[in-house]
Amino acid sequence: MPERKKVIELKDLDLTFNKGKKGANKAINNVSLDIYEGETFGLVGESGSGKTTIGRAILKLYDNFITGGEILFEGKDVRNLKGSDLRDYRSEAQMIFQDPQASLNGRMRVKDIVAEGLDANGLVKTKAERDARVLELLRLVGLNDDHLTRYPHEFSGGQRQRIGIARALAVKPKFVVADEPISALDVSIQAQVVNLMRDIQAKENLTYLFIAHDLSMVKYISDRIGVMHWGKILEVGTSEQVYNHPIHPYTKSLLSSIPSPDPISERERTPIVYDPTAELDGQEREMREITPGHFVFSTEAEAEIYKKNATV
Repeated sequence: MPERKKVIELKDLDLTFNKGKKGANKAINNVSLDIYEGETFGLVGESGSGKTTIGRAILKLYDNFITGGEILFEGKDVRNLKGSDLRDYRSEAQMIFQDPQASLNGRMRVKDIVAEGLDANGLVKTKAERDARVLELLRLVGLNDDHLTRYPHEFSGGQRQRIGIARALAVKPKFVVADEPISALDVSIQAQVVNLMRDIQAKENLTYLFIAHDLSMVKYISDRIGVMHWGKILEVGTSEQVYNHPIHPYTKSLLSSIPSPDPISERERTPIVYDPTAELDGQEREMREITPGHFVFSTEAEAEIYKKNATV
């Protein structure tokens, strides 16, 4: 079986806000992970766990706060990119933002919003070529030709997010960070946007980092899932492994908090309360493989217990 190509590699990444000052916050703590070509890697965890910080660090939005480790894109350390190499990386790695209302300039028409990346990177030479590319992108995300000249406030939340997706895809990226792209949308629209993203991924061979709170939605769209807490990744596995065979107590706690659509099951559901004091006991922990492809942040002794329980 051929080895899969790594698009993103994080190696022992540390990131601290306000380093050396009162109130310093170590937002990312020694995180390592790989994201492979063509896959969707889901990243879940409670608010403040560091999910969005990882996405923004990969896109070089937090370079000044990185205190250690490496971020590799197709084998190159993105922290050292400059000039034309940096410009190329900006077009190869894009972001879909959480709030479509806040991320779109309300004074610009849709055709100009979508074409921002085209203009900045000199990817079109004529107005006709620019208009044709923007129209192609709008149709790709399910919008109509007459939407070209409208403004963001004239659209619904789901339509605005489609505009944001079209803008991200304009420069033909290889990798997209989707930062909670559906959390600001009505439930009825969320599935439409996620299905759209899956369809486009198949057509364009995109690689996604999908960040979200909703573990059930992450399970639906993701090939593999990473679970974060307090700036660390505690568990990584396939969608099926993490959702149906969770190992780390924090993952079990997250899953137990998902409401059931069945009233009887919901009444019987007992959320598991996670005790984080184990993370503060001073013992050395690292990601260890418990079952094939399923890794958990643990001591050697904890890993042996997890392995034993996994085979029972």
